[in-house]
Amino acid sequence: MSSAAKPLRTLSAAPPRWKTRWSRPLGRVLDHVVYKTTVHGRENIPTAGPIVFAANHLSYLDGPVMVGAANRYMHVMVRHDMFKGFLGGVLHASGQIPVNRAGDRAALQHAKAVLDRNDCVGILPEGTRGTGDAASMNSGVAWLALNSSAVVVPVAILGTRVGDEHRDKIPAPRRHLHVVFGEAMTIEREPGVSGRVSMDRATDAIRLRLAAHIAAAIADTGQDLPADEDTPLKQEGQ
Repeated sequence: MSSAAKPLRTLSAAPPRWKTRWSRPLGRVLDHVVYKTTVHGRENIPTAGPIVFAANHLSYLDGPVMVGAANRYMHVMVRHDMFKGFLGGVLHASGQIPVNRAGDRAALQHAKAVLDRNDCVGILPEGTRGTGDAASMNSGVAWLALNSSAVVVPVAILGTRVGDEHRDKIPAPRRHLHVVFGEAMTIEREPGVSGRVSMDRATDAIRLRLAAHIAAAIADTGQDLPADEDTPLKQEGQ
């Protein structure tokens, strides 16, 4: 196996803040040079303090597009098997956090360390590319919010995949994309209930807020979510 094909080593600590200093400019090039991205709701992003940006997931582009649209630097939690070869080098050098979707306590602890120093984390809590309607969500956002002082900012990303496009498709340059930041929400532990119940309720509250935010973003922008691959769009006239 060539050295380029070998996965990069697992992070032993939270990535340093300075690594994000060039990822946001690259994200802005992607947003405004490669694509035509309209950013809505940037005023909803707190100017200081820790934030978990929780976005829907349509395409490989969602993380970089969100990074370029935000006015805060962030470390994005990215599927661990993306950290190999040239792309893995870019992700590592720009301070992104590898996470194993099967369960990765270390990745959550690294993300918490980022939040504890008043920085920001981006996460795509649906876990896999899909229709992006937040019908399901893992508990990572809730865990981070409950175990830090971070607020959660819901993010609707629209246009990175449309119609019946395959989940692996990268959109052609100059497509119009939308990134919509919602109002920040504070998540707190509920008194008198177990940690597991508090986590489940927090996860559901975040999911419902994100789903409602996505629906409102669709109505405001006129950009629909893609069709599910299992139920493709009907052909015209059918």
